[in-house]
Amino acid sequence: MSEQDQASAMTGMDPNSLYREEMFTDRRIGSIHMLTPVLASGEDDSSRDKVFLGETQMRTAAGPLPINFEIQANTIGEAAEQFTQLAQDAAEKTIKQIEEMQREQANKIVLPGEEGMGGAMGGGMPGGGKIQIP
Repeated sequence: MSEQDQASAMTGMDPNSLYREEMFTDRRIGSIHMLTPVLASGEDDSSRDKVFLGETQMRTAAGPLPINFEIQANTIGEAAEQFTQLAQDAAEKTIKQIEEMQREQANKIVLPGEEGMGGAMGGGMPGGGKIQIP
C-alpha cells in the first residue's frame, strides 16, 4: 500500500462507532473480548449490540499461531459457553487454509529468471545460471 493509499485510508476515528473493550479469561484456554458500544460522551449506547470476540492459540512447529473468531452472543456467559466449539471450528478452518496455501505453493511452477527462484531453490548461480569457464 502506498503512502497516499495509507493516508486516504486513515480518515479519522468515527465518534459514532466507538466501543469500550473489556477482556475476560479463564487463564487456561483463551480470552473473550467484549466490545460494548458507547456514545461519544462515553456512556453506553443501548441502540447497538455488544460484540464478542474469542482469542486463543494453536501450537505449531513454527510457534504459537493466534486464532481469532467472532462469537454471536448476548452475554459474556453465553459467549463463554460457545467458546470451545467456535475455537475448534476456527482452528480447523485455519488448518484447511494453511493446507490449501501449501498445496498452491507446491503446485506453483518456478521458471528460470523468476523472482524468488534463488530462495526457493536454495540459491542459484550468478549471471542467470550460465556456465562460465575461467
